[in-house]
Amino acid sequence: MNTQELKHLAERLMAEDKGLLAMDESTGTCNKRFKALGIPQTEEYRRKYRQLIVTTPHLEESISGAILFEETLHQQTDDGQSFLAILKQKDIIPGIKVDQGTTPLAFFPGETITEGLDRLTDRMISYHQMGLRFAKWRAVIHIETDLPTKTCITANAFTLARYAAICQEAGIVPIVEPEVLMDGAHSLQTCAAVTQDVLKEVFSALYEHKVSLEGMILKPNMVLPGLNCPDQNSTEVIAQQTISSFLKVVPAAVGGIAFLSGGQSPMLASERLNMMQLRYGSQIPWPLTFSFSRAIQQPAMEIWKGDDQNITAAQQALAHRAACNSAARRGEYLPAS
Repeated sequence: MNTQELKHLAERLMAEDKGLLAMDESTGTCNKRFKALGIPQTEEYRRKYRQLIVTTPHLEESISGAILFEETLHQQTDDGQSFLAILKQKDIIPGIKVDQGTTPLAFFPGETITEGLDRLTDRMISYHQMGLRFAKWRAVIHIETDLPTKTCITANAFTLARYAAICQEAGIVPIVEPEVLMDGAHSLQTCAAVTQDVLKEVFSALYEHKVSLEGMILKPNMVLPGLNCPDQNSTEVIAQQTISSFLKVVPAAVGGIAFLSGGQSPMLASERLNMMQLRYGSQIPWPLTFSFSRAIQQPAMEIWKGDDQNITAAQQALAHRAACNSAARRGEYLPAS
């Protein structure tokens, strides 16, 4: 492991007011979104959509890295250019989702564990040879009356740490994503407490597995009330609770924090990131940015709808949402945008 090289890569990913574009939806997730918009659920249409994304003009002005799905690694544009080559030409660092999804955690109803550690070392070596320089692994934490359990948190923290160590051994920056879901009626305070418990356990495991904190990026949820909570807190309160929680449990050495959107609307996700930078940008010890999927992509997908005549308008919408989040990282986002 070259610690300095990993640190430099993390710095590049977090540099210049840019953020990460998560375009790593699994086949099932992508098809589900296509179905809702009447788009054919085929590999060709997934290729056409991802071609739309990677060829979007000016995307590189707001995006430093793109998280890809395995299928995307081998896809090409209509004229035969690989998506990887196009991203590199734009100076967008290519990354890869490496977890293989969640499965029920045995004897713990309602909780999950993420799979994918088998042969991960070999996969990482192959990805590095292909030119990929960062990876992502997502763990999922549910909040309910008696959830999450300590066992679930500990098990997922362990797998995140094992994954991160394997990444760094192969010269790849790990994005560590412990997501506390928005689903449910829990309060903002409950989300804050659970998020802190999860992050404490995750960083304890990362220390135990000798992961270089400077050479990794944390991809957490914002601290939010559950979608069904009757008290939906203001942007200011959410920003305060989120930053306060992270200052308590996230080491200053971490290479950066890139928020997931987690089902927030595009505008709300941007507004909340913007407020954190406005109120606390001078106080936080880590670069703070975005790693959004639907909060950048959804408007573009809704315009495209599988029709080539809509590609230009869809790309303009994609570049606009990416630019909005770049502005939010600077604390310059206008909520009406």
